[in-house]
Amino acid sequence: MDSQAILLVAPEGEERRQIQAILEYSEYPVVAAAPEELQGILAVECGFRVAILACDHGLALSVRTLRQILPNLALVRLKQREDRTPLPSKVEGEIAAVLDWPTTYSVLTELISRLVRERGDKKPRRALELFRSLSGESAAIQRTRKLIEQVADTDVTVLILGESGTGKEVVARNLHYRSSRRHKPFVPVNCGAIPSELLESELFGHEKGAFTGALTSRQGRFELAEGGTLFLDEIGDMPLTMQVKLLRVLQERCFERVGSNRTIYCDVRVIAATHRNLEEEIAAGRFREDLYYRLNVFPIEVPALRERREDIPALVADLIARIENEKRGSVRLTAAAMEALKRYDWPGNVRELANLIERLAVLYPYGVVDVSELPEKILRKAGGGAVAAGEGISQTLEQAQLPQGGLDLKEHLSHLERELIRQALKESQGVVAHAAQRLGMRRTTLVEKLKKYGLRAEDASSP
Repeated sequence: MDSQAILLVAPEGEERRQIQAILEYSEYPVVAAAPEELQGILAVECGFRVAILACDHGLALSVRTLRQILPNLALVRLKQREDRTPLPSKVEGEIAAVLDWPTTYSVLTELISRLVRERGDKKPRRALELFRSLSGESAAIQRTRKLIEQVADTDVTVLILGESGTGKEVVARNLHYRSSRRHKPFVPVNCGAIPSELLESELFGHEKGAFTGALTSRQGRFELAEGGTLFLDEIGDMPLTMQVKLLRVLQERCFERVGSNRTIYCDVRVIAATHRNLEEEIAAGRFREDLYYRLNVFPIEVPALRERREDIPALVADLIARIENEKRGSVRLTAAAMEALKRYDWPGNVRELANLIERLAVLYPYGVVDVSELPEKILRKAGGGAVAAGEGISQTLEQAQLPQGGLDLKEHLSHLERELIRQALKESQGVVAHAAQRLGMRRTTLVEKLKKYGLRAEDASSP
């Protein structure tokens, strides 16, 4: 996206079209969004320097969202001339300029030009949230990314399968933001978290007085997602009575609010996800077979983390970058610690890994985490070479004694490094790449050290 693009936050209507036309006439690329669409827009497009806020409803929430994701963004408020309502002090303090609307063409464009110039050297933050859990180059995750690319820009119903914590919602968001519906709402619903007696109202809305406590009319998630995507998470936990009603909506693309007989037609793409085996649920009588076939048009299976262990370094790097971008600290892991993470089975998948990295960033802020500082359950279950190597280094350090006459530390460390390199080469049968992996360094780095010490791979076994 053009680095001078303007983000226009305003509800759909004639006023938004007028402002957008003025900006586009000035040759500024414009992305327009209603306040409720901001999260979706910012998840994939962060190259903005100026945001124009032409909304009253949702203004404070919009400002807070923009500040969290794009802290350097210049915020301009357009308000009606007769509007005398004061803004909350926290919101007012974030606004760079306030203009009365309607305003003149020259005043608006000159202000935009000045703010764009002032922020010309400030880089937009990378949107990590959208791609988190899809990082890596393993065959398993590449297959998943390929399926996303193939089906994203269609209206085909997608069923996302995978264990808890693998990133099923991340896949759903990618499908939405790569589609032509990206500028419309993405509305998630966790079918397992909403009581069965409230789920119908949550999905389809209700009219005032439809049931006890229905004091006002309310839109359901299908209406809120109009033109966009409805993500039904944990669809396997949906009660059978609701499955019948959902099947009708998928077939006929219409529904009624609770307490109403007025039919509402909808244009919504449905993406569903579950950690359950739906074929087993069908056999047990807990899931409708006809709904399963209606949902399972294009299945995408998200691999468990233990099936893509080679992606863990890339995932850790992205998770650390996310913490750094949110100014919540940082942390680094040694090669031995990373090897221990790769040997662990991760029953909680990427979610468990993300929680661990956040915890380590709190416990060891801006520090380097070695094997011994990892949680006991990872050390206990990981086993193998990484942990053994970490313990071996610890034992070596514990046994080290300074001679009475002192020593040349630099020479001593060089000798120790040379011997460890020789040992790694010997155990790797002279294969430099394997030796570098055992030593937790790049192959090119090991080659330089071999030159430094005058070692050759074929001489590794020599005394």
